[in-house]
Amino acid sequence: MSRRWFVSEFAPTNKVCGRGFGRELMALMLILLLNACGGGGGASNVGVAPPAQPQGCDGSCASAASFLTVADVQQVIARAVAEAKAQSATATIAVVDRVGNVLGVFRMASALGEEVLIASAIDGGGNAVIDGGLEGIRLPGLLAAAIDDQAAIAKAITGAYLSSEGNAFSTRVASQIVQDHFNPGEQNQPAGPLFGVQFSQLACSDLVGRFNGVGADFGPMSADPGGFPLYKAGVPVGGVGVVADGLYSLDADILDSDRNLDEMIALAATFDFAAPRNRRGDQITVDGKTLRFSDVEFDHLSRDPATAPGFATLTPADGQLIAVFGYSDGTIRAGLAFGQPASGIRPDAGVDYPNLDAYVLVDAANALRYAPRAGTDGAALAGANLTANEVRTILRAALGVANRARAQIRRPLGTPARVTVAVVDTTGEILGIVRSRDAPVFGTDVSLQKARTAAFYSSAAAGNFLRAMPDAAYPAAARSVVIGDYVDAVKTFLADANALDDGNIAFSDRAGGNLSRPFFPDGLSGRPPGPLSKIDGEWSPFSTGLQLDLVINAILQHVVAVASAGVLTADVDQQCPGVDDTFNATQTSRVLANGMQIFPGSVPIFRGSVLIGGIGVSGDGVDQDDMIAFLGVHEAGVALGGAIGNAPVNRRADTLTPQGVRLRFVQCPPAPFLDSNADNVCEGK
Repeated sequence: MSRRWFVSEFAPTNKVCGRGFGRELMALMLILLLNACGGGGGASNVGVAPPAQPQGCDGSCASAASFLTVADVQQVIARAVAEAKAQSATATIAVVDRVGNVLGVFRMASALGEEVLIASAIDGGGNAVIDGGLEGIRLPGLLAAAIDDQAAIAKAITGAYLSSEGNAFSTRVASQIVQDHFNPGEQNQPAGPLFGVQFSQLACSDLVGRFNGVGADFGPMSADPGGFPLYKAGVPVGGVGVVADGLYSLDADILDSDRNLDEMIALAATFDFAAPRNRRGDQITVDGKTLRFSDVEFDHLSRDPATAPGFATLTPADGQLIAVFGYSDGTIRAGLAFGQPASGIRPDAGVDYPNLDAYVLVDAANALRYAPRAGTDGAALAGANLTANEVRTILRAALGVANRARAQIRRPLGTPARVTVAVVDTTGEILGIVRSRDAPVFGTDVSLQKARTAAFYSSAAAGNFLRAMPDAAYPAAARSVVIGDYVDAVKTFLADANALDDGNIAFSDRAGGNLSRPFFPDGLSGRPPGPLSKIDGEWSPFSTGLQLDLVINAILQHVVAVASAGVLTADVDQQCPGVDDTFNATQTSRVLANGMQIFPGSVPIFRGSVLIGGIGVSGDGVDQDDMIAFLGVHEAGVALGGAIGNAPVNRRADTLTPQGVRLRFVQCPPAPFLDSNADNVCEGK
């Protein structure tokens, strides 16, 4: 059976094939078109409300019966098609289960060959305004429809991966929390709390699974409205995504209320499977600001979804199920029940994490994928590497902190934080991964990205690694980026000729994220960017800086491989940086194998003054993630008699003050625990 739970930036991948672009791919990418398609879609009040969902699930409702059946998937698709027809529109519709298996992709007949522009903003001529990143990418001819497929899958997986029994998030929520200001459009406000998450769960990741002919083992993240979670009996069971307007974008102005065509069709698809009202993003606040779940409701639709004709009534004139390379074989299948062994995530047997209500990742044989183990870098560290017992102790301690911590983005209030915790060694090898009950799925890959990023930036090898990387190719903009230039930019910015080359500074993801923002200090409009970001006119959520440049070659190769069903290029290998025969052949470490992350929730791990690894946490609020990572290492160190710990205080990034502004190392929430009134819990540690 398939087991799924992660994603690729636009779509999962099919197999481990050759490396590099090849002449065919480069030729194709050099003829990318830059003009956009139109959107639209009217509405009339039909006065319907979805059936009520149970309102009280707190993470314990999921069971072996919590999955989408074939009939459920058919119903979701049929209701989307009915609304699209009522809007005089054509659409591509994707449905996934909670762990990312693609359960069906349906393309309406006249949607074949429609082109999809990737752009955060377009000018009067329909061209992308931003020059860089993925902005302006649009494949020509019949390949364009495959981008449509990947975009719909991305939206569906985002709704599924970001949601839990305690929160229901849509792609509109994702749009709100990944931009340069939070809220978008509010000047002089810090970047979104999940700034950079759109480049998690990449198809080139060594953590995500591979398509096995039954279901996909990965999925993408999207900030384009038109993706929602699907619920049954208060339990998230999957997601639906729709592309109908020809634009893969985001909402840069949340002060208005859109009538987005994709969002209306996708909302109609959720009828009978709509998120519980009191778990929706618009019932949850972050930094005192309410999240935005949807700009449309059921009474904005053009027809009553309850009266939509069934799937069996659809004819070839309406459209057909399609196969998507690396995702789906063109049939409809039932989803897998989250938390059951077949899903790849199940309860711990109580051996490594007793009495912690832990969940673990397993393979097709129900064997642990990432049981605690020793670091692989013992020779390089003269035997100072992490031991299996130390890794186990760190994971237990972090999970214990999470179980005591008050969640930020969950209902009911007073629920413990639900997170994923990952530990790596200095070469990026995975030493252990554990999850809380009902933690959102997206955090699995993100926690690993965070752990690897903290260990990478804190090492003495970071500079040489980046200088050795091949250029990042941007054929749509007819230019390339020299990755090693970022090393020089950091040295200049920090006024430190040895930065990234001597390992003297311990970087957390909060610190690295400070350097990756389009304004420094974060959010102050008009200020210059950090050295790991892009200049004005080149930065957007589709063009973030080193984070994207590190993996852009792999992203483009995967997009074209899926679009051409593997004909124009082989799919990407499971190694994200660079994608170049010479570079990849020399990489024996997994240092950034699934990309890097630039929002908070990680710290490096030390043995005295020696870097020995990193920990990453992701799930229920970035300040909570910071605290769980930091205190997890601290409490493990105490339990181990001081054998390990956080970075020496005098080496932490918050000792740096570039341009007179102090970097941040970690930020812990006030009075964070459910079982005490303790405050300033990270102070002095």
